[in-house]
Amino acid sequence: MFEYFPGNYAWNLAVVAALNSGGLIDEVDRACRPIREAAARGEDAGTADFLAAWTDLTDQLEARAEAALAAGHGRTAGDLYFRATNYLCNAERMQSASSPGRVQVYRRVLGLAQQAMEHRDPLVTRVAVPYEGTTLPGYFSQAPGAAAGAVPVMILWNGLDSTKEHMYISSHWAELAARGISCLMIDCPGSGEALRLQGLTARVDTEAWAAACVDYLLTRPDVDAARIGLAGWSLGGYFAPRAAAFEKRLALVVAWGANHNWGAVQRRRLEREGERPVPHYWEHVLWVWGQPDLDTFIKFADQVHLDGVVSHISVPFLICHGENDRQIPLEYAHRSYDQATASPRRELRIFTAAEGGAEHIGLDHLPYVSAYVADWVSDAFRSLPDAAPSATECRPEEPA
Repeated sequence: MFEYFPGNYAWNLAVVAALNSGGLIDEVDRACRPIREAAARGEDAGTADFLAAWTDLTDQLEARAEAALAAGHGRTAGDLYFRATNYLCNAERMQSASSPGRVQVYRRVLGLAQQAMEHRDPLVTRVAVPYEGTTLPGYFSQAPGAAAGAVPVMILWNGLDSTKEHMYISSHWAELAARGISCLMIDCPGSGEALRLQGLTARVDTEAWAAACVDYLLTRPDVDAARIGLAGWSLGGYFAPRAAAFEKRLALVVAWGANHNWGAVQRRRLEREGERPVPHYWEHVLWVWGQPDLDTFIKFADQVHLDGVVSHISVPFLICHGENDRQIPLEYAHRSYDQATASPRRELRIFTAAEGGAEHIGLDHLPYVSAYVADWVSDAFRSLPDAAPSATECRPEEPA
């Protein structure tokens, strides 16, 4: 992985995420050069400096976008807003949950993303999925062919510290659209706007919000009810397989990072084994899961695993993992694959350092992994029968 800040994994992850989501190396370099010394103080200490430097870059791009709009250059403005969204949401992700002004920064990210979609990607629109008396915020990318009839759709879920804006800037939805597949990008409880602005925290039984997503999609005439799939990256590698095990209207599932036993990973992190994805890590996880203290959280997190769960997955199942994932052990990818014996089409894809995509969720070569996932999804959808699955959910007894 490209390591701009030697020895600072969390900051380097933000840099490669930005670069592999449409960022430009010159812009990233100009933002990062002034904070090299701050990075050397550790992952937590300089996050305010990180935000300030990347906010300066965002300010420059937004000013140029406004000038482009005034000159009637909408596409140029859209590209500038897109990169501004990229940089600011990656900087916002790095901040402490209690950082002053974090909500205001995130609201700015929302505004930049909206401008990017309006001027660059008009087939991506904001949606709200009804969920237990409130809504889950999302973006819907309508595949070009959907104007003429119903097409397949993938639900895309984020992880512990990403947002639907990260999913938008990843352009995975565009890979799917090029293959005739729409995409619903959702801020799950515990992430993004759902957490920051609505206070919705994560839960173990992710089939609850999977059901909400499917219910919403079934109201849309542009969706093929027999071809609704689900992918989740990072912690989504737990969320998505768990949901597919018990929400039987899903036609396929992708674990983009095999988060088979996230609870065990937390106990490893207490011992400083493996890398942490964001600074201020323990404050962040308490915020995401709505837990009052570390001891309570660690006991709670023991529930977050897929043992006795993936065996209930009865649809095509792709597991992607990087051989050099420094957050989630590679053995978990094999464990998910070995236990998913009821899947009619399971595949384990390990990305190597020699080819790229070997780091966590392939962030070191995200477009390569994204294209692989999109190809697999396209092939799996084509192999499915036309009849829609039953709307009746199957929720076996909870594993011990």
